[in-house]
Amino acid sequence: MKTIVIGIMPQESIRQRVLSIARGEYKPKPSDPKIWFTSMRSLAEVLSDENRGLLKVIQEAKPQSISSLAELTGRKTSNLSRTLKTMANYGFVEMKREKNHVRPVAMSTEFRIMA
Repeated sequence: MKTIVIGIMPQESIRQRVLSIARGEYKPKPSDPKIWFTSMRSLAEVLSDENRGLLKVIQEAKPQSISSLAELTGRKTSNLSRTLKTMANYGFVEMKREKNHVRPVAMSTEFRIMA
């Protein structure tokens, strides 16, 4: 499992970076962050101690559904589903659709933060 590189930069700076990439003025390096947050506070909300623990449980237990993950963690399915959706939007979790359920897969449990 690889380390996810996370960048923290003001929204305007992120916008300028994206535009300069689109114009071909800047070519991102492979080591550049792929996930961006506008503040340390917003990053801390998504990668809280509880959510990092959740990623570790997903990685180690490899639950077959959100329901089984809820049983493992003692969290309500609706609350867990909302958390997983947020984490999936940032690329920390992948939600794999299988027959009649969705299986969460942790993309990483290690992060490097560049501020």
